[in-house]
Amino acid sequence: MLLLQRMNRSLNYRYFLRLSFNGESFHGWQSQHNAASIQSTLRDALTVLLREQVEVTGAGRTDAGVHARDFFAHFDHPTEFSFSERSELICHLNGYLPKAISIHAILPVRRDAHSRFNACSRTYQYFIAREKDPFQQAFSWYYPGKLDIRFMNLGADILKNNLDFTSFAKLPAETSTNICHVEYSKWEEKGHLLEFTITADRFLRNMVRAIVGTLIELGRGKIKLEDLDRIILSKDRRAAGFSVPANGLFLTSIKYPEEIFLKTSDDPEDSNSHCKDPSAKAESKKKI
Repeated sequence: MLLLQRMNRSLNYRYFLRLSFNGESFHGWQSQHNAASIQSTLRDALTVLLREQVEVTGAGRTDAGVHARDFFAHFDHPTEFSFSERSELICHLNGYLPKAISIHAILPVRRDAHSRFNACSRTYQYFIAREKDPFQQAFSWYYPGKLDIRFMNLGADILKNNLDFTSFAKLPAETSTNICHVEYSKWEEKGHLLEFTITADRFLRNMVRAIVGTLIELGRGKIKLEDLDRIILSKDRRAAGFSVPANGLFLTSIKYPEEIFLKTSDDPEDSNSHCKDPSAKAESKKKI
């Protein structure tokens, strides 16, 4: 069945794509000359399958080698796709795209909805392997050194009491402000993996990797808690710690306001529910 049979070109419709990707072989989200990116790969696939040029805008840019369990992008198209047509397109996209990219949903949204600017919060996780593990090499940073996790969590708490994260931003900055509201920041030990989870309304370029590197310095005893306060207040990237390798970083959740999502007449009752807070759905399943 051709997806373009019911095309109505008098109006453009906007759709959110919910996807995940293994960033190991990509140079980040954003399209680049002479380098493979998630954005260009996805754009090319949509252009081929929908038989016309399609532009894709992402929820943010990820660095080369960074992964995403939950990522959103949006595109416009003249067709008002039904649920069954969107399901068909998902099937075709997953057949066309490389194994490293998976499409989970195509969701109709308001015409003014934006995958980047309408995001309420984002959650990142960083994974550190405390033991050498051949099955985690692509998705964690191997660091066997001794770390004081309690001290690192005290440092993570300090982040929630600050707003300006210039000291952890890769410069020159591409944003008008370096103000971020950190809602959650915590280290957890799970077997031989050490996990750092951080949630904020927005993140600066390279911010999470620089924060993790600085908290590692804290855990190693190279800096003290009062040094972390000084580093943040300095607004100087040179004062902060090193940036940890990209392969241990995952974008794991993006939340959006419920009102931006629309339904078509044949949508199942809960077709959009998982997209407002994917982590909440997973949490609710644990409680059943």
